[in-house]
Amino acid sequence: MGSRRGPLKSAVPSNIVSPVRRCSRTACGRPAVATLTYVYADSTAVLGPLATYAEPHCYDLCAEHSERLTAPRGWEVVRLTDGSAPARPSGDDLEALANAVREAARPQERAAGGGGNGARGVDPTEGGRRGHLRVLRSPEP
Repeated sequence: MGSRRGPLKSAVPSNIVSPVRRCSRTACGRPAVATLTYVYADSTAVLGPLATYAEPHCYDLCAEHSERLTAPRGWEVVRLTDGSAPARPSGDDLEALANAVREAARPQERAAGGGGNGARGVDPTEGGRRGHLRVLRSPEP
């Protein structure tokens, strides 16, 4: 009679290792996004972007655990931000964008005295026009 167990699994570990680092917290298998290290002399916990290499005295944390991180009483937590993350647009950024769109949508001014024939005034520095791009002549000394 055959065994009722499934096929035997190899006792030899696989050479293929996942390139994704996992959270160091027990029973958490989520991908790590930050690295936690301690400066014992200063009683400081430093949480920063995921380190390039896994270090033996550092802890990799997932997004949830890095957000909920607390330090022991009397310790300070320093959170370093990653400069490569896109910043949220501010009100000034959105207003500048809206103004640029309004300016681009405004019809081009017709030259005065062009008559009713629809001719535009010609800018002496403009050398040619192709679609929305212009070629400008360099000023002559």
